[in-house]
Amino acid sequence: MKCYVVDAFAEKVFEGNPAAICIMEEWLSDDMMQNIAAENNLSETAFAVKEGDGYRLRWFTPGGEIDLCGHATLATAYVIANYYENDVDTFKFQTMSGELVVVKKGELYEMDFPSRMPEEFTLTEQMVEALGVKPIETYLGRDLMFVLEKEEDVQNASPDFSKLEKLPDGLGVLITAKSETYDFVSRCFFPKLNVNEDPVCGSAHCNFIPFWGKHLSKDTMVARQLSKRGGTLYCKLAGDRVTIGGSAVLYSIADLQVNQ
Repeated sequence: MKCYVVDAFAEKVFEGNPAAICIMEEWLSDDMMQNIAAENNLSETAFAVKEGDGYRLRWFTPGGEIDLCGHATLATAYVIANYYENDVDTFKFQTMSGELVVVKKGELYEMDFPSRMPEEFTLTEQMVEALGVKPIETYLGRDLMFVLEKEEDVQNASPDFSKLEKLPDGLGVLITAKSETYDFVSRCFFPKLNVNEDPVCGSAHCNFIPFWGKHLSKDTMVARQLSKRGGTLYCKLAGDRVTIGGSAVLYSIADLQVNQ
């Protein structure tokens, strides 16, 4: 079985967020897919099987299956476009989060995702202690989201991952701030899924885009994730949907030696 590793939200190799992609003729067992994701040890391994005019798509972290992943969806569209269906520029994926559509526009891949405006939440001392910095606002959706005072606070944050993992609320921990160079910046942590820092997290921008769209009074924004690898995301707010665009680069193609 082929396994492609693609750097998503990247313009060159070693940027953005790497995802492993397996396009299959039929499903492997859940245990096998989880084992492959753990063996790959990337933040995401995506598995897709052709269904009708689209694909069924699932995402596995080293710690378990999740309901939404942006960078692995972009990477899956890139693999299909370049290695399976060269004449297609619109890709439809059936997922745990409903139908997701990716449109190829030149070198850019635009993803249509659900908008997920987080709710205001109470800040606790446990959160401050885990983050190592006091946020100015706190929100909760699927993940805990903390708004920091300035861009440098996001860049310089050094959270305690063992303490983040013990926070009772939220799957992941997202930090964000307004930016001078971009519209907003962020970093994303998922120690509960055995991923301390996610280099570029598309699903987190389902929270960030409606939040910053409201606070900046803008529908179109450029975001930057300030991880060590870094990544740029082109964001649009459209009612109850968001569009997240980025480019992708192939890193490797491997043959997996696995038996069901």
